[in-house]
Amino acid sequence: MNLRYILLPALVMLSLPGCAAANPEAEASIVIDAPLETIWSLVIDVDRWPSWNPAIEDAQIKGSFLPGSEFAWTSGGTHIRSKVQAVEPHKSLYWTGEAFGTNAIHSWDFAMTSQGVLVKTHESFSGWLPALLPKMMQRKLDETLAALLNSLKTAAEAHSRSLQPRED
Repeated sequence: MNLRYILLPALVMLSLPGCAAANPEAEASIVIDAPLETIWSLVIDVDRWPSWNPAIEDAQIKGSFLPGSEFAWTSGGTHIRSKVQAVEPHKSLYWTGEAFGTNAIHSWDFAMTSQGVLVKTHESFSGWLPALLPKMMQRKLDETLAALLNSLKTAAEAHSRSLQPRED
């Protein structure tokens, strides 16, 4: 298939007024019954993402998780290049990413509550691929954020339980 038959309509769509508003965007949140330090460590330790998130096949960061640091990861066979944009330890962070035809912005916020740590994540897509397939990309984004938070909750709470002394 000739890519111009895919790219040309996508580029035309991107130039139309109002198309930017149709970009897929999602937010999800969850309360996790684990120490904030545990949750934070799981999120910023990019190299260990595949150990707790089954959707990620590979992940590697160059250096520490600091603004300007770059990392690459693979999810669902898609290779993604990302860059840390901002970090406020134990409170918030965000990165940008690029994959085939898609640019992403992904943010995280963490807050203590009486039930545990409230974790909120927000992601938005732009580019020719989301413009061409907005419903599919929206559905995928919604599903991905929900699964991501559930995996994080499972890993953080399991780690927290493993640190608690046993009662014999």
